[in-house]
Amino acid sequence: MADRVDALFFFLLGVSLFISLLILVLIIAFCIKYRRRAPNEIGAPIGGSIKLETFWMVVPLLLSMVMFGWGASLYMSMQHPPPQAMEIYVVGKQWMWKLQHPEGQMEINELHVPVGRDVKLTMTSEDVIHDFFVPAFRIKADVLPARYTTIWFRPTKAGRYHLFCSQYCGTNHAVMGGWVTVMEPAEFEAWLAGGPVEGSLAEAGERLFQQLACNNCHASSGKGRGPSLVGLHGSTVRLQGGQTVIADDDYLRESILNPRAKIVAGYGPDMPVFQGLVSEEQVLQLIAYIKSLAPPQAAPGQPGTAAESKRPAGEAKKLP
Repeated sequence: MADRVDALFFFLLGVSLFISLLILVLIIAFCIKYRRRAPNEIGAPIGGSIKLETFWMVVPLLLSMVMFGWGASLYMSMQHPPPQAMEIYVVGKQWMWKLQHPEGQMEINELHVPVGRDVKLTMTSEDVIHDFFVPAFRIKADVLPARYTTIWFRPTKAGRYHLFCSQYCGTNHAVMGGWVTVMEPAEFEAWLAGGPVEGSLAEAGERLFQQLACNNCHASSGKGRGPSLVGLHGSTVRLQGGQTVIADDDYLRESILNPRAKIVAGYGPDMPVFQGLVSEEQVLQLIAYIKSLAPPQAAPGQPGTAAESKRPAGEAKKLP
């Protein structure tokens, strides 16, 4: 987005400078032309001009609408990541950045990404408001506690770029920074495969899912004390009272930490509260696991395959 942001910025700067210089020149010219030449001189009355007033209203209006339309288009592009973007999870904490790749790689104050690949960051904070800012990419977004924010970029040139927190977040705010390392695709794949890793983010979430005994209630058959999680992410969930909600990342996070905030229709408030029992990184792992649960693949007219019907409770087919 850097070129598009710079183009809009320089357009705004150019229009502002042009109007400022025009006003300055006219003020000086009018001061000279209409100055008092004698102590007793009385200026002649000057009538208004409809054409001039109309011009002065229409032209700024058109310029303002061009700025608004251009800025709104750019803003919408920046707020909607491409559907196939590589997703990386970011947790801000006084005073560091913790980043997790779907493949399981974890980084602190470092982010490695490949050239030419769309990258989506899903971010949250463990404590106060932070702000993820990479000046070279022209991206900046608040990182808030108790909710997720997203931002995306597509690196176009290999290199190392400064990462900052641009929201005052406490005593050591000034040292909360790091680097984004943009690598060639082959080099990135080698880096991704070379570090120590204990399985993917979804696999870590599955282990945690079992450790917390979530599978005892959330059976894939839908016959447990809690609703099935298979195919849940992105679906429409009907709640008690008749309301509906989209099962996005924020909904899943809230349902893990405070499950009684939105109770699914047909189920009771039986799930324990996990607020304070799991960290933000673990919540992201659980969400990654829930996202990986795909609905059973069935032939047309059939409810499901035999393999799916024999799958243990809480276990579902994972996406590659």
